[in-house]
Amino acid sequence: MKIGPIEVWPPVVLAPMAGITNAPFRVLCREQGAGLFVCEMITTRALVERNPKTLRMIRFAESETPRSIQLYGVDPVTVGRAVAMIVEEDLADHIDLNFGCPVPKVTRRGGGSALPYKRHLLRRILREAVANAGPLPVTMKMRKGIDDDHLTYLDAGRIAAEEGVAAVALHARTARQHYGGVADWDAIARLKEAVSEIPVLGNGDIWCADDALRMVAETGCDGVVVGRGCLGRPWLFADLEHAFDGSSERARPTLGEVAAVMARHAEGLAACFDVERYAVADFRKHVGWYLKGFTVGAELRRELATAESLDGLRAGLAKLEHDQPWPPNTDTPRGKSGERAKVLLPDGWLDDPWDCAVPADAESDISGG
Repeated sequence: MKIGPIEVWPPVVLAPMAGITNAPFRVLCREQGAGLFVCEMITTRALVERNPKTLRMIRFAESETPRSIQLYGVDPVTVGRAVAMIVEEDLADHIDLNFGCPVPKVTRRGGGSALPYKRHLLRRILREAVANAGPLPVTMKMRKGIDDDHLTYLDAGRIAAEEGVAAVALHARTARQHYGGVADWDAIARLKEAVSEIPVLGNGDIWCADDALRMVAETGCDGVVVGRGCLGRPWLFADLEHAFDGSSERARPTLGEVAAVMARHAEGLAACFDVERYAVADFRKHVGWYLKGFTVGAELRRELATAESLDGLRAGLAKLEHDQPWPPNTDTPRGKSGERAKVLLPDGWLDDPWDCAVPADAESDISGG
């Protein structure tokens, strides 16, 4: 699969996830298998204003090539300035634009999965991004639409192709679905039929490597985007590489091997954040994902999930039954799920799908979703 000048094999992309896909986690995933690994969502306003937190978030490890940044923006001018900054300062090799985030604090500003409803505004943003990107490929990730009554993905895909976007990725849910229900893979197939001139990537309900192969076979998509399926399981990328290369080999680490990766992950966060206690606290959310399916007592799980130092975490990890084999039936949903009662939108957002006005206070100065 080619994303502009970048050749990607296997055709696998790590989805940008707020608070997850920082450099330490990306390095762990990249060590397991090849693909394209995207950083957390970066807001264009925060980038151009050189917000210190945002500048820390776009740091890449020396081993990371190519470097992929995902941008969130609503104002075409600000998006263009952010893209130009990335090019001029050599901050990345690939730029992805976020039109898929469903969280209320994003959609109520008209951003994320709300934005493609405004077709002309979407076109202006894409045009500015591509015009300022120079040799860097620009891609976009989106959802089916706001809800079943306001589907936008086919129009958005066509606009993207017309404006020179190098590839489009579709999370086959609406914003209202959030992460609930079942992903509509038929929508991925329809998008591929509508936008045949550029790669189309499918996203949603890939919990194991065989799911990825099945998505490609059923939809005709050119590649897959993996998000929640790799939570606590960076070796999923080893499985994906084997699967796309035609091998039946799958990674099945023991609990001891999982514990070693957990320690490395936390140590990487400490080096990234510079404050050990903050890093260990940030790692707590990963504990349940790493231990999913293993037999671990409630008291030890609680000890690991409340550790306040690397030494405390290592002490807890040492108590695990290291010879315990990989548990069966773990290729199941991970992370958040559930639908929203409604999608929060700016006042009058649905009145005119062709309106180009940028909502007041649309641009956030906080990165990470």
